[in-house]
Amino acid sequence: MSIHKPFGYEPLLTKEDIKNAAPKKKKQRANDWKKTLGRIWHIVDEQRVLLIIVLLMVIVSSALSLLGPFLIGKMIDTFVKAGTTAGMITWVIALVVIYAVLSLSLFFQNYWMIGIAQQTVYRLRTSLFAHFQQLPISFFDKRQHGELMSRATNDIEAVNATLNTAFIQVFSSVITLTGTVAVMLYLSPLLTLLTMIIIPTMFYGMRWVTRRTGKLFKEQQQAVGALNGMIEETISGQRIVKAFSQETRMQAEFEEKSRALRRASFWAQSYSGYIPKIMNVLNNFSFTIVAGVGGLLAVNGQITVGVIVIFTEYARQFTRPLNDLANQFNTVLSAIAGAERVFMIMDEPIEQDTPTAATDVVLQGAVSFEDVVFSYTKDAQMPTLQHVSFAVQPGETVALVGATGAGKTTIMQLIARFYDADYGAVTFDGKNVKEIARSTLRSQLAFVLQDPFLFEMSVMDNIRYGRLDATEDEVIAAAVKANAHDFVTALPQGYQTILTADGSEISQGQKQLLSIARALLADPKILLLDEATSSIDTITEMKIQEALEYLMQGRTSFVIAHRLNTVRNADTIFVMQAGKLIEAGPQQQLIEQGGVYATMLANSKQ
Repeated sequence: MSIHKPFGYEPLLTKEDIKNAAPKKKKQRANDWKKTLGRIWHIVDEQRVLLIIVLLMVIVSSALSLLGPFLIGKMIDTFVKAGTTAGMITWVIALVVIYAVLSLSLFFQNYWMIGIAQQTVYRLRTSLFAHFQQLPISFFDKRQHGELMSRATNDIEAVNATLNTAFIQVFSSVITLTGTVAVMLYLSPLLTLLTMIIIPTMFYGMRWVTRRTGKLFKEQQQAVGALNGMIEETISGQRIVKAFSQETRMQAEFEEKSRALRRASFWAQSYSGYIPKIMNVLNNFSFTIVAGVGGLLAVNGQITVGVIVIFTEYARQFTRPLNDLANQFNTVLSAIAGAERVFMIMDEPIEQDTPTAATDVVLQGAVSFEDVVFSYTKDAQMPTLQHVSFAVQPGETVALVGATGAGKTTIMQLIARFYDADYGAVTFDGKNVKEIARSTLRSQLAFVLQDPFLFEMSVMDNIRYGRLDATEDEVIAAAVKANAHDFVTALPQGYQTILTADGSEISQGQKQLLSIARALLADPKILLLDEATSSIDTITEMKIQEALEYLMQGRTSFVIAHRLNTVRNADTIFVMQAGKLIEAGPQQQLIEQGGVYATMLANSKQ
């Protein structure tokens, strides 16, 4: 039996960690980075005018930051060496003006760049959310919801952090570096050459670090997404966790994922932390060269003391942009890793209708399956539905019965066109479902699920979700018909009572009544009902049954029946078994046949 170790028991760094942190021979292709950066830039470029102003401010601030030290050096040669103060006040005023304008330019460039960054991230986040709304149900069925949430929050936040700081610093560093080298060459080519000795060392040091950080930052973002997914899943299913006493196992699983994030973050931050240390060493080395060699040159009269002062300051300005570029490179890598995960979602194919799909179809309620075959996965050994055929007339009530996994819910999924049949056809009033726009089809359907979902909004708005343009009187009328009005008016703020996402303020039966009211307000042609009276008290069950009977009047209804005594009044009962429709007919007819349904009914009464 394994012994559960407390969190933090294992050594922080293991040989396996070191092995995993080492760079693999297969590197991330640069084309992916370029494509991702290009897509981000396309969004940023939508604010071109403001971006140009920011760039002009960066040029001004970079030029002034170079001009200040140059004037200080000239003042030393002009006044200190000559031993006079005549005219110095003019130079001092010039320096004050330079640094005042420099401060203003830095303020405005940061202020405007923050606006650009926030607008860019806003567009990216809203585009991602809009894309979520267009993705098929199959996409969400295959992914953890918490991991998807991480892409809309953590990954986009990484892009936000980069745009807020990295863009200006990178551009400023390039300009400052270019200007610094030009002025240094003008003052002393020899000292410039000696100062630039550090570049090869810096290049190879940076290359050594970034070859490791690129992969590690991507692993860090993936680990964050996996951890968020597990947290969201565990919190949502906390009742199940406690019901099966799985707290210890869930804690162990959380610690495992948390350790994976810790390892990835540790190595990513450790390697990226080498950069400022390397740059500081090189900076001090460069300063030593300038001071030592410059002093010898000054003693020999080859340069002035003012030039040495300028050079010492420029030597720092020379390494500072290099340091900034190095530090921001890691931030950019993290942002690219996050952006790639966002764009992966945005590249997922959306639900699309054919160009000829009708948007003006008014359903009458006839539904048919014609030799339908369907599998959720392409490599399934056995289809979920196997050659299912039936026809339902407008206004009929159909009950779907059978064991779990028989295909009842799948039929509902195909009717709502959450999925498309692999073979055969689903038709409405004789028209293939693929010839009807999804929005047109679903606007004439309504769902009442076994586990109703309520939004964190008022009771009024939860019911109105069935038809957003409904008036308050229409909402209340729907609640009255659904037997929900009495308990709603007893709530603290009545119809304006705000419900939490899990609807903990009301009972399961009351949630179901609100769900029925929502469906009544939508006034659909076709109803898809997952029987919702399980584990509900008798009185509430009677209210729900009464509301459902009112809801189903004059509408084609498909009911998944978990208790056979609730389907006795159905016009037709479909008996599903292992994806096949094996029996169909009214209850009395199926009983007389003495087949599978008759056996199921007899067993349910025992």
